[in-house]
Amino acid sequence: MTTDPLASYNAKRDFAKTAEPAGTLAPGKGNSFIVQKHDATRLHWDFRLEVDGVLKSWAVTRGPSLDPNEKRLAVRTEDHPLSYATFEGTIPAGEYGGGTVMLWDRGTWSPVKGKSAADIDKGHLHFILDGERMKGEWLLIRLRPRGKEKRENWLLRKIEDAEAGGTDILVETALTSVATGRTMQEIAEGKKAKAAPRTGSRTKPGPARKRSATKAPAFEPPQLCTLVDHVPTGGEWIHEVKYDGYRALIAIGGGTAKVYTRSGLDWSDKFAGIAEAAAALSATTALIDGEIVAFKDGRPDFSTLKDAIGSGGAMTLFAFDLLEVDGEDLREQPNVARKERLRALVGEGEERLRFAEHIVGSGEQLFETMCREGYEGVVSKRADAPYRGRRTQSWLKIKCIRRQEFVIVGWLPSTKSRGLRSLLLGVHDGDTLRYAGKVGTGFDAAMMDELRTRLDKLSRKTATVDAPRAAVKGAQWVKPELVAEVAFAEVTPDGVLRHSSFIGLRGDKPAAEVVVEAPAPTPKVESRIKVTNRDRVIFPEGKITKGQLADYYAAIAGIMLPWAGHRPISLVRCPQGRARQCFFQKHDAGSFGDTVHQVPIREKDGSTENYLYVEDADGLVACVQMGTIEFHGWGSRVDALERPDRMVFDLDPDEGLGFEETKRAAVHLKEQLAELGLVSFPLLSGGKGVHVVVPLTPRAEWPAVRDFAERFARALAHADPERFVAVMSKAKRKGRIFIDYLRNQRGATAIMPYAARARAGAPVAAPVSWTELRDLDSAAHWHVGDAEALIARANGRSLKGWGVADQVLPDL
Repeated sequence: MTTDPLASYNAKRDFAKTAEPAGTLAPGKGNSFIVQKHDATRLHWDFRLEVDGVLKSWAVTRGPSLDPNEKRLAVRTEDHPLSYATFEGTIPAGEYGGGTVMLWDRGTWSPVKGKSAADIDKGHLHFILDGERMKGEWLLIRLRPRGKEKRENWLLRKIEDAEAGGTDILVETALTSVATGRTMQEIAEGKKAKAAPRTGSRTKPGPARKRSATKAPAFEPPQLCTLVDHVPTGGEWIHEVKYDGYRALIAIGGGTAKVYTRSGLDWSDKFAGIAEAAAALSATTALIDGEIVAFKDGRPDFSTLKDAIGSGGAMTLFAFDLLEVDGEDLREQPNVARKERLRALVGEGEERLRFAEHIVGSGEQLFETMCREGYEGVVSKRADAPYRGRRTQSWLKIKCIRRQEFVIVGWLPSTKSRGLRSLLLGVHDGDTLRYAGKVGTGFDAAMMDELRTRLDKLSRKTATVDAPRAAVKGAQWVKPELVAEVAFAEVTPDGVLRHSSFIGLRGDKPAAEVVVEAPAPTPKVESRIKVTNRDRVIFPEGKITKGQLADYYAAIAGIMLPWAGHRPISLVRCPQGRARQCFFQKHDAGSFGDTVHQVPIREKDGSTENYLYVEDADGLVACVQMGTIEFHGWGSRVDALERPDRMVFDLDPDEGLGFEETKRAAVHLKEQLAELGLVSFPLLSGGKGVHVVVPLTPRAEWPAVRDFAERFARALAHADPERFVAVMSKAKRKGRIFIDYLRNQRGATAIMPYAARARAGAPVAAPVSWTELRDLDSAAHWHVGDAEALIARANGRSLKGWGVADQVLPDL
């Protein structure tokens, strides 16, 4: 007699009252998994794995965490039927599990190598998830029972890998159903399903976006890197992994996408999966720069990529730049600002299309790690640089091993190995194609067959290059059209390779462009700004000088410019120091110099005034030279002035309230915004309050954003009048917190992340996660002496994705 694994499930439910499916054992052994967000007696996430025709289930009380150091309690519950995998709705009150259920994630799972689903019975399971939200390696471990516990208590933990992240980033940013696009509140209210969010999007509330048949951007030459001899230092640089693949530009338009090689060849048919993934992004038009790779043993591998192109195998585009989106030209914006726009567009990504992460500073450590792990090297980019379609010194490449392209000029025959002993190589040196040596290792049997077939078609009788007779005795010469990627140990004084190894053929680079590539000295970043009176004390309490303040802004430019760059700013200038007279300035007649730019903006009275904005570290320092301490910015950028890309709710507590009350208020705003499907992030103001920042895809115009912010703030104040007030009057604020929504109107500004404050102790406005906010005791936790710590935080797990979400205003 066999036991029905769904007997417990069926016994707990009255199917005449609940819309949940009745439990019947399904045939087959699939590998699906789902997660359902379930607001029952208390909010939890039901994690379910398909095993032997049922869904093995655990209730994760605080939701899954991407932090490997965070172990989440997962209480084992009854097995569920496979039909439950699509259930979303409301279980009636009084019934078992009564409450709202959202289909929060779905995908497939598999045990790690050497493990199996049978390990569940042993009290542990080590597995890989490939979901829309949960990805990578995870572990379930059963705890020893205590006392008279009736249920099994397990721990769910993320394993350290590329998918690891902040403690609560998943549950805080994934707010809508992967099936219907609805929030928990909309499901509870029985509202109709929306268009499902695209895979990898953090959240996508509001109505589905309509695509137009707008033409895709045309191909243009990509920006290229200069090879240098070591990694540049300082906070002015960001650093990315150097991927071992094919450079590609992706042009999106009219619901389709084209994939271009670096030379402009349309290879959309070779990279059809990547084109399909790019076409599914939310932009109507876009031009994305990136590198296409294929993986072998968890690392990008060029030979594997060549095989994948020929066989239609798995390939991934790592997107690292965004040149334009929805008709908006981003080329002149700082590199880091373009990348944040790209991050919002790509989101968490998927197998075929991923966002290329970077770090600010600390490039030497990344380089050492990449070389140790067998990667090709590192690409270092000026954080504040615009995009230029040529080779520049604002993009640098540093290689772990020496490796470059060479032209195949001939080959040496052999009586073995399919008749091919080695390839003869050439490289352009000025106007001359010269001999560069030979390569005789790195070929497998299939590659030798391909080479012989292609070389025979290019055969010629005369020598292609001048070369030592002994080195090329018996050579079969060919037209110089094929390009080979070759690794080598060194180059002799006469320009010949030593200890070379063949990597693969390249079809994306013309032979005429293959030139000598020798590492140049790493360029030094020379500031154009001279800071005078560096010893003048600006903050008397800590004796912090003007020079120290300028150095702070130069150091953190890479993490500040994504938020403050290319945006109209107002400055708090204190020429004699913070204790003396300070004043706001938002207009300029040119006295700041050419590193601080001007944008003409129409005022309410119809006149036009020039507002300030900066694009790079020199612009920030130039403002400090003119006595600036604080930077306050508009909620929109200079090239989209009328379309805000964020809302800010400034929680300003009455003098008698402590920081704990302000923190609780911020969390309450976060929860209310989440009910509407809006992701938000906390920013310590550097004063006494907290800003709740809501990123927006810049589509709605100022009147709509201002109206939403006001109605939201007034609704909160009306619902909890003892706690909140939505009017500025000091008299009405006593004992309460003012929700300042007025920063969300045209011309209003808010303090920029990482900007210093003209307050005692030189505090700075600092992004934090919601998890971190719980343990902080002040809104002025960091100061201008903490540049190194702030950069490390920005590169760390807790702030990964801070301030970024692809979302629009919902109906309120």
